[in-house]
Amino acid sequence: MSDTADRNIAFRTRGLTKVYGEGHSAVHALRGVDLDIKRGEIVVLLGPSGSGKSTLLNILGGLDRSTDGTASYEGQNLSTMTDRALTTYRRDHVGFVFQFYNLMPSLTARENVELVTEISRDPMDSDAALALVGLRERVDHFPAQLSGGEQQRVAIARAVAKQPAVLFCDEPTGALDSQTGRAVLRVLRDVNDKLGTTILIVTHAAATAAMADRVIHFADGAIRKVEINETRTEPEEIHW
Repeated sequence: MSDTADRNIAFRTRGLTKVYGEGHSAVHALRGVDLDIKRGEIVVLLGPSGSGKSTLLNILGGLDRSTDGTASYEGQNLSTMTDRALTTYRRDHVGFVFQFYNLMPSLTARENVELVTEISRDPMDSDAALALVGLRERVDHFPAQLSGGEQQRVAIARAVAKQPAVLFCDEPTGALDSQTGRAVLRVLRDVNDKLGTTILIVTHAAATAAMADRVIHFADGAIRKVEINETRTEPEEIHW
């Protein structure tokens, strides 16, 4: 692979393996995964529960370590980083969005976002981050005053406010109805378009795959198929 091609790679895994437990009770969550993810891509990791997709996300996000093999970000080996280096990596480069919003109920939308901006190296203004996700008029509302979709958008604003190069989304529409879910996917697409953020979305909702550049199908801890979408479907056109 050429140097230019290498510079376009955000993540690279080779022989990535994760085993929980030992002996007969051992669970093989990942079985030798080889994968390259380009900068600026939207990638959907698709598969049933227990297929390994969230385990991969956690290793690439610096939340977990592999049992064997390598995972690298921008040429840096995550597998051999110290705990302190992984903490710095997560703080400076990665944003997380989960199925459940994990907002502080006693803080406003703005204050929830400021929890991140206050410790970030080069943060976006909290109001600007909330405007990016369509909540300009809701910055002073508490989570209990927001719908589920609005709360998820606050969570996305909180994640992107530190201007991460990568956004990891684990079932970001899992707790939402389809209409609200489409609105959240639109926000993710806008973040990708406007900020160039590399986005990985873990989901079992097959319809979500249409909005991605590539779809990685997982089963039993391994990649079973990779699909390339020549044309990405607009989030508003996705139905599930």
